[in-house]
Amino acid sequence: MKDNGTRAPTPESHEEEQAARQALATVGKREFLEQFQRLTKTFASDPGNPGSYACEGCQRCANCMFCKDCSNCYQCTHCTRCELCNNCSHCVDSKSCHACAYCVQCENCTGSAYLVLCRNLSDCNYCFGCVGLSKKDFYILNVPFSRTEYFKVVNRLRKELGIP
Repeated sequence: MKDNGTRAPTPESHEEEQAARQALATVGKREFLEQFQRLTKTFASDPGNPGSYACEGCQRCANCMFCKDCSNCYQCTHCTRCELCNNCSHCVDSKSCHACAYCVQCENCTGSAYLVLCRNLSDCNYCFGCVGLSKKDFYILNVPFSRTEYFKVVNRLRKELGIP
């Protein structure tokens, strides 16, 4: 059986939860903000990676596998130095991406693959240095290329920019 993170309540924990609910029912603004701040600090100081497997140097990642030096990611696999990504695979140096694969130095991209130096793309594949595109393939700096020409230009640009 898969552990979903919830536990069967014990009589002690049930009583504690009930007491906490009663206390919160009458909490005022100041008390609420103090407790909220305390929770936030506790979370920020815990670098744990719950549900993750074989991750190295990661902090506050959950349910990730085989990632390295990532932070605040969820359900990613084989990613390196990514931040705030979820459901990504094989991405490097990317931030706030969702359901992307093989993206390098990308930010705020969704449902895309094989992007390099891209920002705010959705449902795109094989783009290099693009911004704000949707449902596009084989673009460089928001200009369309044939598949053959795309790889020729990208290989040259990767070398010049020092991007592996």
